[in-house]
Amino acid sequence: MSAPPAETDKQRRLRARLVELVSTMAPGEPLPAERDLARELGVARMTLRRAVDGLVGDGVLVRRQGAGTFVAPAKVAHRLAANSFSADMRARGLRPGSRTLRSGLAPAGVVLAALLEVPTGTPVLHVRRLRLADDEPMAVEDLHVPADLVPGLTGADLEDRSYYELLAERYGHRIASGTQTAEAALTSAEDAAVLGVEPGSPAFCFERTCRVDGGRVAEFVRSVYRGDRYRIMADIFPS
Repeated sequence: MSAPPAETDKQRRLRARLVELVSTMAPGEPLPAERDLARELGVARMTLRRAVDGLVGDGVLVRRQGAGTFVAPAKVAHRLAANSFSADMRARGLRPGSRTLRSGLAPAGVVLAALLEVPTGTPVLHVRRLRLADDEPMAVEDLHVPADLVPGLTGADLEDRSYYELLAERYGHRIASGTQTAEAALTSAEDAAVLGVEPGSPAFCFERTCRVDGGRVAEFVRSVYRGDRYRIMADIFPS
């Protein structure tokens, strides 16, 4: 496979001018019309389009089908630590929220039963929620909880409420420990539709299990976060 052609001085200058323009604009602000911008920058529309494509690929700009090209929203930084979504967003100065997409009880299959450490066939509450930050979609979450741990809990209860807070306030269970994994992913068509991004967009996938006092597993959660709004940070300590 041949290497991609090296960037020319003209392309670098055009990219730098575009980055300078974007730096003066607010997140979510639309880029000027392609024809007007190409005329202002003194380049062909095809040349401009390639430069814009590069900034879209870098996450500086985002395209919305049928609407245009916009400055990408600022990313929310997340340190590698297990924490509730609500606490995470509040710590970053954002207002957390959630909308229940669907919920229901179903018997645990072999894999889910192993994750929750319950017998196969145990009733499990599954709640699928859209998690919001300042009313904008941030993540889609699938929460699985042993039903006998939270009798009477419904998806409606979790509208704009933290599961951890409900667990403590209503059921007297405090989260004591947890394990979380994170990996890069691409959004499925179903997840993309509720997150407001194109299918196949970059994302972060988190999977978490947490235990309450006494050691019982209180949840298995799988969350898909928008890659254009979320950033992971890790502290480094010299050895």
